Amino acid sequence: MAMKKVLPALSALRASVSRPLGVLLVFALSACSSQDRATSPQEVRSLAGSSQALQSRKIAEGRLRATVNEYATHTPLTLGLVTLNDVCAGGKAKELFFQSGDDQYKIRCALRITAYFGADPHRMGDVLDGILTAGDRYASQHDDSASIPFHHIDGRSAFVDYYRGTGPNPTGPNLPEPAGLFGRLQSLSWDSVRSTPKKLIEEASACLQHDPPTTRCLREPSSKTVSDIREQFGMVFKLEVPSITYYTVCKDGKTASAG
Repeated sequence: MAMKKVLPALSALRASVSRPLGVLLVFALSACSSQDRATSPQEVRSLAGSSQALQSRKIAEGRLRATVNEYATHTPLTLGLVTLNDVCAGGKAKELFFQSGDDQYKIRCALRITAYFGADPHRMGDVLDGILTAGDRYASQHDDSASIPFHHIDGRSAFVDYYRGTGPNPTGPNLPEPAGLFGRLQSLSWDSVRSTPKKLIEEASACLQHDPPTTRCLREPSSKTVSDIREQFGMVFKLEVPSITYYTVCKDGKTASAG
């Protein structure tokens, strides 16, 4: 008789436990919705290869290459090497702690170009003057693109005087030689020519992965090195343009792209 009383009680207990477990299972599945999951590698590749991504990539790359071409065309610098890094990264799963915002998008693509130029170290004053003069033209035209944002104002003429031997070190007495022009849009650095020991532009980083459309890494020309440019011209200038995020697909479906 005792066993007959125990069995119904066990059945009732199992039923009472299974109901909340079922509710918890449904809740867990809903928490793993498409809004909260990390983007799969397959979806990243599909989105990176979409027509909209390809068009945005083309526009962004064209803008960056146009900036490099402005220096090659309108300044005394001679283009020697261009490196391009293009990465499309998938969004992360829902970040409950240490939120970085990487869980807000399905994919985000960014492109960066670095250019290396050759110049005559014995003509540094004239070289810098030519760069600043080209920048003056953009300033006078109020060109928002500011392909060459460095000009003679803001004390930059002092760089020219210093390298021509007609003015003091613009960074201050007994300080290292100035070796760059830096701004919000670009940075232009160069081999030191008056300091001992000299501080030289480093070699471009090697490509670790090239797997379009998610990852592109280019060197143009592929066999050229920074040392080659220095040997040919005497010194090296390095132009760095901030990375451009040109294509983003948010998890709520909104899309942002270049152009």
